[in-house]
Amino acid sequence: MPSASFHFPRNFLWGTATSSHQVEGGNNNNNWSRWEEEGHTPHKSGQACNWWGEEWREDMDRAANAGQNAIRISLEWSRIQPSPYTWDQASLDRYRGMLQGAAARGLTPMVTLHHFTDPLWVTDQGAWENEATVSLFAAYVRRVVEALKEQCSLWCTINEPNVYAIEGYLRCTYPPGTYSLKNFVMVQANLLRAHASAYRIIHELQPEAQVGYALHFRPQQPAHPKFPPDVWMSQLKFSAINMAFPSGISTGVMRSPLGKIRIPEAKNTQDYLGLNYYNPDTVAFDLRVPGELFSRSFFPKGSDVSEAGTNANIPAGFFQSFKWINKTYPNLPVYVTENGIEDATDRIRPRYLAEHVRAMWRAINFCWPIRGYFHWTLVDNYEWERGWNQRFGLWELDVETQERRKRPSADLYEAICRENGLTSAMVEKYCPEAYSRLFPG
Repeated sequence: MPSASFHFPRNFLWGTATSSHQVEGGNNNNNWSRWEEEGHTPHKSGQACNWWGEEWREDMDRAANAGQNAIRISLEWSRIQPSPYTWDQASLDRYRGMLQGAAARGLTPMVTLHHFTDPLWVTDQGAWENEATVSLFAAYVRRVVEALKEQCSLWCTINEPNVYAIEGYLRCTYPPGTYSLKNFVMVQANLLRAHASAYRIIHELQPEAQVGYALHFRPQQPAHPKFPPDVWMSQLKFSAINMAFPSGISTGVMRSPLGKIRIPEAKNTQDYLGLNYYNPDTVAFDLRVPGELFSRSFFPKGSDVSEAGTNANIPAGFFQSFKWINKTYPNLPVYVTENGIEDATDRIRPRYLAEHVRAMWRAINFCWPIRGYFHWTLVDNYEWERGWNQRFGLWELDVETQERRKRPSADLYEAICRENGLTSAMVEKYCPEAYSRLFPG
């Protein structure tokens, strides 16, 4: 068999991504804790991964001992500002301790300021349907950056604003769970205003900072390229899912299914783009599903699909995502802020990981400025509307005992991190079924 290796640039960041509500546990003061209590999820987050109970220390040890040199975490607004006029210094101190702990372990932190959760007092004022939330978020950002700028210079303002809006107002699987195309658009517009405000505040307080956001990007392919309704629906869905923030940041005018919205302050407010990629969609026109913009999305027949059928191993879509970014934002640095697959048995994850790392290496060889990769995720965490039914971790979590068990894919990722690359020997050892695809000939 041929042998080869794919190496990455010096100082490339290799890490894992997490989010506060999904790993911390013990919080009953945000919109998601209420959503769980109301019975909208199959399980409650409970202790989650017990990071608020200091388990973050052992998990960061696991990351560092596995050769990682970076970690992505998020801050919980509802802990830092539990009520409109209360700032919790103890929570800020605890987050400072986490960031200091990351640095002590050689992990460069990327800090996300908003990852799907809002304080209950913000929720009860209309959350992101209310434009006043923009200024509330700005005050929170200012307080956080003033407190933590010595420990972090890589900031992600908002995680997946498109998913927050789609799941909350079209699919209704996230709070508030009320279908409204108007609010779907309004919420994204207000999130974009908040991002722009946060970008300027961070640079005011920390000029050297790198500031961006994380876009959930899903390539859309028509099921039948010669059938116009499928083509139209794939184009409509591409724009509706992917383009609100990119259009607003590129031009100051946000594109939406209801027309254009001028947000001039958003123009040119990113130092990098965070790419969250899991898989693309194949799209077919279908009048029976208005919540999906009158279309069905699925994976092509014969796809390498996860056990729950919600993710697929399609690395060509990963490369396509980088290609779109380079065309839209030439020379803009990119961090892969999330990439992974749910796989409790670790059957697909090793080849998913290897094939996606290979696709990313190929993109770098076009001189596209990809700076780092954060795998989703370090340890099995609470997966929002699916509760504990999806397992994305390199380490398996026993929710009852909090015991962690390393999966084989954790060893593969460690080898990649330590090598700063992917070799044929790794593929032969951990996912030999992918060898001929990665090293043909």
